[in-house]
Amino acid sequence: MKISRRKTLVAAISLAALGLAACGKKEEAKPEVAAAPASPAAAPAAAAEPLKVGFIYVGPVGDAGWTFAHDAARKLVEAKFGDKVKTTFVENVPESAADAERVIRDLANQGNKVIFGTTFGYMEAMLKVAKDFPDVKFEHATGYKTADNLAQYDVRTYEGAYLAGVAAGKLSKSGKLGIVASVPIPEVLRNINSFELGARSVNPKATTKVVWVNKWFDPGKEREAATTLVGQGVDVLMQNTDSAAVVQTAEEKNVLAFGWDSDMTKFGPKAHVAASTIDWSGYYIQRIGDVMDGKWKSGSTWWGLKENMIDLKYFNATLSDDVKKLIAEKRQGVIDGTAPIWKGPLKDNTGKEVLGKDVVADDKFLHEIKFYVEGVEGKVPG
Repeated sequence: MKISRRKTLVAAISLAALGLAACGKKEEAKPEVAAAPASPAAAPAAAAEPLKVGFIYVGPVGDAGWTFAHDAARKLVEAKFGDKVKTTFVENVPESAADAERVIRDLANQGNKVIFGTTFGYMEAMLKVAKDFPDVKFEHATGYKTADNLAQYDVRTYEGAYLAGVAAGKLSKSGKLGIVASVPIPEVLRNINSFELGARSVNPKATTKVVWVNKWFDPGKEREAATTLVGQGVDVLMQNTDSAAVVQTAEEKNVLAFGWDSDMTKFGPKAHVAASTIDWSGYYIQRIGDVMDGKWKSGSTWWGLKENMIDLKYFNATLSDDVKKLIAEKRQGVIDGTAPIWKGPLKDNTGKEVLGKDVVADDKFLHEIKFYVEGVEGKVPG
């Protein structure tokens, strides 16, 4: 602001002091307003820890069979959930209580929040460890016991065995079929019997011979058993074991065979008719998703053809359209219930009626099978 001046010098001098004091003001600079401090950049949200999921396998992952099918599903779990999950697997874990418990407990101690035990023999060990880790979800394949944090799951392998039996009944020239069997439990007996029922649905005179190896995975014993069956006149083989030895033997002996649990074509390109194939991925993805969403519950699950968990696939290029059409019709009948596999009248191989006329077996009946149906030769071990 300017200082005013008078025209006369005297007045200016006499009033100088007063003017300077009273009238003259120097414009003061406005105090600077401190800038508000910049908001600190929002700290990046901590990435959620992946859900750790463990798998325990009874055999080697390999390139075919039961364990291979489970591991293929594990890989699909990783593809589905990406960095939201971290999976671990341990292969070749014996079914002995001590070995199974040690591995299961170790996986729980490593922070796995879901643990899948993939064979019947792990049931008791999983039940024991589950009590000590109530915050971990345990899942056991093919058994029957559950707990608050232990669920049970299974696949209706007998449906795939039935469809294989249909094909075998059509293709066998001798009517003599053979099965290399693992362990004599209801699961395996269901598969043997369903194979024979499938064969007899198209060839009422078909018979099935069984050789037991008492192990799930033993290529040497499986090969010996297959060779024995071929020596007895069998021209179509099925198996309830985990290696590809039976298909390989069929290729060498110039007979037919079915892959089990996965495609085994490469082990016997000429012998391999088709494979009863399991896809566990739908189940694993659903259950892991349930854990992530806080919806997991214990219980029992038994999926089959209807849920796309089992199917007869990977047909040999030489298989006729007529046989494939027949298999498709039988398959649909199982799915929609118009042609159930286990429907009476049905007898065991001693002539005793096990299902009355028009009675359809329920799951309780199927889980308790301890006999051979008519057409299966021999006696159930033990």
